[in-house]
Amino acid sequence: MICERVKKLREESLNAVPYISMERAKIVDEVYKKYEGTVSKPVLRALVLKEFMSKKKISINDGELIVGERGESPAATPTYPELCCHTIEDMETMNDREKVFFKVDEQAKEIQKETIIPYWKKRSMRYHIFENMTQEWKDCYEAGIFTEFQEQRGPGHTVGDNKIYKKGFLDFKKEIDESIKNLDFHNDDDALNKINQLEAMKIACDAIIILGKRYSELAREMAEREDDPKRKEELIDITETCSWIPANAPRTFREAIQMYWFVHLCVISELNPWDSFNPGRLDQHLNSFYEREIEEGTLTRDRAEELLQCLWVKFNNQPAPPKVGITLKESATYTDFANINSGGLKADGSDGVNEVSYLVLDVIDQMRLLQPSSNVQISKKTPQRFLKKALSIVRKGWGQPSLFNADAVVQELLNAGKDIVDARCGGTSGCVETGAFGKEAYILTGYFNIPKVLEITLNNGVDPMIGKKLGIETGDPTEFSSYDELFEAFKKQLDYFIDIKVRGNRVIERLYAENMPVPFLSIIIDDCIKNGKDYNAGGARYNVTYIQGVGIGDITDSLSTIKYHVFDNRNMSMKELLDALKDNFEGHDDVFNLIKKKTPKYGNDDDYADEIMGSVFKAYYNEVTGRPNTRGGEHRINMLPTTCHVYFGSVIGALPSGKKSEEALADGISPAKGADLNGPTGVIKSASKMDHLITGGTLLNQKVTPSVIEGEEGLDKLANLVRGYFKLDGHHIQFNVVTRETLLEAQERPEEYKNLIVRVAGYSDYFSNLSKELQDEIIARTEQSI
Repeated sequence: MICERVKKLREESLNAVPYISMERAKIVDEVYKKYEGTVSKPVLRALVLKEFMSKKKISINDGELIVGERGESPAATPTYPELCCHTIEDMETMNDREKVFFKVDEQAKEIQKETIIPYWKKRSMRYHIFENMTQEWKDCYEAGIFTEFQEQRGPGHTVGDNKIYKKGFLDFKKEIDESIKNLDFHNDDDALNKINQLEAMKIACDAIIILGKRYSELAREMAEREDDPKRKEELIDITETCSWIPANAPRTFREAIQMYWFVHLCVISELNPWDSFNPGRLDQHLNSFYEREIEEGTLTRDRAEELLQCLWVKFNNQPAPPKVGITLKESATYTDFANINSGGLKADGSDGVNEVSYLVLDVIDQMRLLQPSSNVQISKKTPQRFLKKALSIVRKGWGQPSLFNADAVVQELLNAGKDIVDARCGGTSGCVETGAFGKEAYILTGYFNIPKVLEITLNNGVDPMIGKKLGIETGDPTEFSSYDELFEAFKKQLDYFIDIKVRGNRVIERLYAENMPVPFLSIIIDDCIKNGKDYNAGGARYNVTYIQGVGIGDITDSLSTIKYHVFDNRNMSMKELLDALKDNFEGHDDVFNLIKKKTPKYGNDDDYADEIMGSVFKAYYNEVTGRPNTRGGEHRINMLPTTCHVYFGSVIGALPSGKKSEEALADGISPAKGADLNGPTGVIKSASKMDHLITGGTLLNQKVTPSVIEGEEGLDKLANLVRGYFKLDGHHIQFNVVTRETLLEAQERPEEYKNLIVRVAGYSDYFSNLSKELQDEIIARTEQSI
């Protein structure tokens, strides 16, 4: 149940208009001008955070129990000039665009023009990244062969574990002092860098402690002026909570939530990591506090629920920082991807579902907010009651929670070299990505357009969309004598473009390691303190770099068309097919109909197509996995798109799959639009033929007709589908439970459907917030009946 307090806070959050706050940018500018060149880079970055937490405007919103905003107020969104120095044109675009806008007032533009741009234009990471990239990299980036996350945002993912519920930041300072004490300046050539990093971490500890003290003092002042006895008591509670944490370890359920939120604010204020900081296994972290206080009688379930609801509002108050250009196209949303895991396994391998797990599900259902994202981790040991409760929320049709195979996640982490305990205590974040929570820097670097590589292969190294040679010459396709010859040409092009992407990744990693350390984040990720190294420089226990593959359904169906019709059955020649592609199938109805109606397609449990999918997946896996990064780890693959499948489709012409020029690709590992004709069981059987366990995450979307999952029988059908897919080692599945007719009506009359939420890729969004192209893609997804 939502009480009046939370109803009011929720409504205020929903109605808040995102706007650009220049507060952080001005403080960053002041600190750099004062200290740059006189202190080490880590200390400089720590001083930025400390100054920000000392000077930023703070407020306690009317009625709230959990306090703290990144900006001056809900939806106030800072900029990060040290990462991306926006032009005035950028700011005008943010202000004027119809969707995912940020209001920018004249004063903000004046500050940007007169203060920020003159100093930061050639100092930002975005500037240095493009300055240090090869022309080949820039050409590929501009053509849409791959994207790059870090050109406007900092490295992520960043997921917390249980340490912040067991220690305060005074305890972390003691650990840092011990690490400094153990430095060996006689034998360790890196000792000076380590002491600089560790001293910066100490300053970062001071920054969060200052933030807590300031909120404690503000709450005390407000309590002294408050006439309402109930609110006065609440403000006194806030005073006492913030006077204790974050300096000290939390003692209560309330303090634990507030501790997390202060940590969250410091992470996303230090830099804007892709993705936002993540609370990870929140139910398991909070359960010991909950159980003890329930037993003592100092906490009720209703009060715990209310505190979590207040936390949900805080997440929703923080839009993802503004993006422009290609980065906006690959992730066109306000959602910042903090993803709360519930369920799963404990460190000893036993079932992790507890009372707080069910409490979290209730809060998800009640709040119906875009942020935070949420998921349930389902293992073989997970009670059916928990799965069905989660699915009972899913079938209400607003896209949360998503579902993950906890057993597969653990195996993926083990296959990537994690310790068994770290694997069990890990989970998923962002959209679908696996990681060892609190111990890993698993950094996503951008999306890779796999079907685009085939398009270039079919044009002997030339990108037909721009008429420029981007790839290598692998032969005239009309002269290939076999499908195998074509596939070998594709693999050569793939190797060439992955080489370019990985070379760029390594340069970008070094730029961030040297210029953008994150001393605060390093405190809370093992083993940065122990190693005396920054999170961005390989200080974490595990360091993986991911490249996300997009378009597996489209390339599978394209290669299936070529193999089946050109080489196996000779229904058409390669020239006839290429001519049809060049003309976008106009005047080639015979070829188009043959492709659409007579071709084996991925998503139907058809081994002909699925074996091709497996070969493409393995080729992509082999090209990426194992390539070293600069942080002591290696590259691996994920298969997910956010909104990039729409952008990638727009830079590709017609494909042999029947996709017409500039149409969106399929999302994640989902089949291409309209290709899956054998129901959801056909889809999951096809998808399971991919080896999910050697990835860091795969994303499978399904759209289900609401009427077929009504009642207890419908819920059981949906649960059995999930269990069946997970038994086949599927990694993730999520559902849109909405009819095509509803979506068409919402597209036609958006003002009547402004609260309609849909599952996009690894996140949910308001249907009205989506571009027309993305709306069309979701409408075109196959509507399944179970």
